Amino acid sequence: MASRLYTWGRWAVRRRGSVIAVWVLLLAVVGGLGITLHGKVTTEFSVPGIESQQAQELLKKEFPQASGGVARVVFEAPEGGRLTAPDTEAALEASLKKAARVPGVLDVSDPLKARTVAADLRIGYADVRFRQQASDVPQTSKDALDRAMAQARHAGLTVEFGGSAMDVKTEVGGPAEVVGVVIAFAVLALALGSLMAAGLPLLTALVGVAIGVLGVQFVSRWVEMTSTATVLALMIGLAVGIDYALFIISRHREQLADPDQDVADSIARAVATAGGAVVFAGATVIIALAALAVTGIPFLTVMGLAAAATVLLAVLVAVSLVPAVLGLFGERLRPRARRTERTERTERTESTGGGEERRRVPGSWGLAWGRAVTRKPLLVLLAGTVGLLALAVPARDLRLGLPSNASQPVDSTQHKSYDLLTEGFGPGFNATLTAVVDMNGIPAADRKSTVKTLSRALASDRGVAVVAPAVTNADSTLAVVAVVPKTGPDAQATTDLVHRLRENASTVDKAGGTLYIAGTTAAAIDVAGKLSDALPLFVAIIVILALLLLTIAFRSLLVPVKAALGFLLSVAASLGATVWVFQEGHLNGVLDIPSAGPVTSFLPVLLIGVLFGLAMDYEVFLVSRMREHHEHTGDAAAAVTQGVARSGRVVSAAALIMVAVFGGFVFNHDPIIKSIGFALAFGVLVDAFVVRMTLVPAAMALLGRRAWGLPGWLDRITPDVDIEGAKLPRQAPVEPEREEHEVAAG
Repeated sequence: MASRLYTWGRWAVRRRGSVIAVWVLLLAVVGGLGITLHGKVTTEFSVPGIESQQAQELLKKEFPQASGGVARVVFEAPEGGRLTAPDTEAALEASLKKAARVPGVLDVSDPLKARTVAADLRIGYADVRFRQQASDVPQTSKDALDRAMAQARHAGLTVEFGGSAMDVKTEVGGPAEVVGVVIAFAVLALALGSLMAAGLPLLTALVGVAIGVLGVQFVSRWVEMTSTATVLALMIGLAVGIDYALFIISRHREQLADPDQDVADSIARAVATAGGAVVFAGATVIIALAALAVTGIPFLTVMGLAAAATVLLAVLVAVSLVPAVLGLFGERLRPRARRTERTERTERTESTGGGEERRRVPGSWGLAWGRAVTRKPLLVLLAGTVGLLALAVPARDLRLGLPSNASQPVDSTQHKSYDLLTEGFGPGFNATLTAVVDMNGIPAADRKSTVKTLSRALASDRGVAVVAPAVTNADSTLAVVAVVPKTGPDAQATTDLVHRLRENASTVDKAGGTLYIAGTTAAAIDVAGKLSDALPLFVAIIVILALLLLTIAFRSLLVPVKAALGFLLSVAASLGATVWVFQEGHLNGVLDIPSAGPVTSFLPVLLIGVLFGLAMDYEVFLVSRMREHHEHTGDAAAAVTQGVARSGRVVSAAALIMVAVFGGFVFNHDPIIKSIGFALAFGVLVDAFVVRMTLVPAAMALLGRRAWGLPGWLDRITPDVDIEGAKLPRQAPVEPEREEHEVAAG
C-alpha cells in the first residue's frame, strides 16, 4: 500500500492544479445542489416495529384527526388573577379564534369548556391540532400561531408553547463552535510551528466537510433523516478532516527539516507513510459508523452512513487535495533552521541494508514521557486501569431515554411551558400516555363496555393520576384514552408504569381487540429498549472488527487485544462521566444543563462507533511509528520510546483538536447535541492521553518482542499492507529536472 500511495502522492503533486480544480468544482456542484434542492429533516426518532410506532401508524390510518401535530398553548394569569375573569376570558377566546384560522389548523380546544384549567384557575392550556404530522408543520404556521396570541398577552397573560409541533430545530454555528475551531487553529500552529501550515488543515477540512454536509442535505430530499444526522456529519467530518491533514503535513515538515530532502519526494513519502495510516484509520471509522446499520434502526443507520460518507471525503481530501496544496506551497513550508534548537539531537542507526543513515530524533517531551511511562510499566498500567474503572462506576446506573422539554434551555418557551404545566397539573402531566384500542375485532355491542373496563383497569394502577374519558373515531373501531402518570417523563417510575399498563392488554385481547400504549413518553421508552437490546451485538462486532483490522495492520495478535481492551476502558469511562453529568446532574451550572435526566438513548451506540474509529486512529499512528523503528533496528524497548517521541506530539495535537471541536458542541442548546459533544470530547481526551499515550506504551514495554509476533500459519495468510512504508526505497528516484523546477517554484 505504501508504494502505491507514494506513486499517487507524486502524481497529485505533479497534477496539483487539476486536483485542486476538481475539488473546487465538486464543492461548487454539491454545494449548489445541497443549498437549492435540500429536503426536510425531522426531529422525531421513530423505530418501525415498536409498540408506540405501531399505534401512531394505526392512528394515521383509522383516526387521522388524532395523529396530527399538536401545539400546546399554555396560559398563566398574573399573580392574584384568574383565567375565568371576564376580561381575561374574552381575550383568551379571541386569541383562540384567531388560532383556529391559522393555515393547517384542524381544531382548537377551549381550556374553560374542556376543563383543562388548574384548580387555582391561574394556569390552563389549549391544544391546537394540525392536519400535518408534527415534523411537517411549517414555520410560517408556528409564527402565525404565536401572533394569534397577541390579544391574550395584552390582557396580561403569560403565553408559552409546547407540544410535538413546537419541537426545537437543531442549529449549529454558534459562538461555542467557532471558539472550538479557533482553539484547533492555535493547537495546529503550536504543533506545526507555522501559521501558514496551521491554516492548511483547516482549509482542506472545511472543503471536505462542506461537500459532505451539503451532500447530506441534498440526499435528505429522498431519505428521511433527523436534524442530528447533519450535525453529527459536521462534528465528525470537521474533527477527522483536520486531524488527517495534520498527520500528513506534520510528517512532511518533519522530513523537510533535512535540507537535502526534495519537496516532491517528501510529500509523496508523507502520503505513503502518514497517508497510509490515514487510509487505514479512516477505514476503521467508516466501517464503525456504517456498522450502526446492524442495530436495525433506520434513523441511526442514516445517521451513521451520513457521518461515514463525510469521513470518507476527509480521507480522500487528505490523500489528494492535501498533497496537491503542499505541492503548490513548495519550499515555503520548509521549517526555518533554529539556532537555539538544543532539544534536537542527531543519532546514527543501522539501516536495513547494512549501511548507516542520519536520523533526526526529537529529544522532546515525547521522548521524556515515553521513558517515564516505560520505566515502571506494570505500576503505570495498574494505576491507569484502576483510574479508568473508577470513572466508569456511574455507568452501572445508566438509564436511556429521549430528552423532554425539561432539557430545553431555561429561557426557551418549551421549558417554560413544561414548568407551568408541572406547576398547574403535577409532574406527570408532561408524561401523558395514550392508550390506543383497536376494536375492529370486538363486536359492536361490546366495544363500549370493553373500553370502560379498560379505563377502570388503567385508573386502578398506583402510578396513574388521571384517566381521561375515551374518544372514539367515527365508526367506533378505534378508541383513544389519555392516561396521566403521577411522575414525570424522565422518572424510572414512569418507565415501570408503561410496562405495567401494557400488561392490561389481556383485558382487550380477550374481547378480540388490541391495546397499544403510545405517546411521546412511551415512544422514548420503546426506542431506549430497542437500542439497549442492540448494544451487545454492536459492541461484539466492533471489538471483533478491531482485532481483525489491527492484526492486519501490525501483523500481531497481542497489539490488537491490547488495543481492544483499551478501547473498552475508554468507552466505559466516557459513559460513566456522561451519566455523572447528565443523568445525576453534576456540573449542570457550568455546562448550562437545565435538568438532569436519562442519557440520550442512541448516545452509547453512537459513542462506541465513533470512539472506536478515533481510538484506532491514535493506535495506528502511535504504534505504526513503534513498528517502523522496530522494523529498522529490531530493538523492541527502544521502539516504544522512539514511537512515543516521534508521534506523541502530533497525536496529542490531534486529540486536542478533536476535544476542542467536540467540546464546542457541548454548549449547543440542543440537549442531544450537547450530550453527544460531551461524551465524544471526554472519550477522546481519555483515550488519547490515558489509554494511547500512557497505557499503550506501558503495555508494549511489558510485552517486549512478543508484541510483534504472529503464529506461522496466521503469518502466511495475513496480508502485508506495510502502512509504515518500511519497503519504500531509502533514497527517492531522481525525477526529471522539469518537475523539480515546478515543485520548487510552487
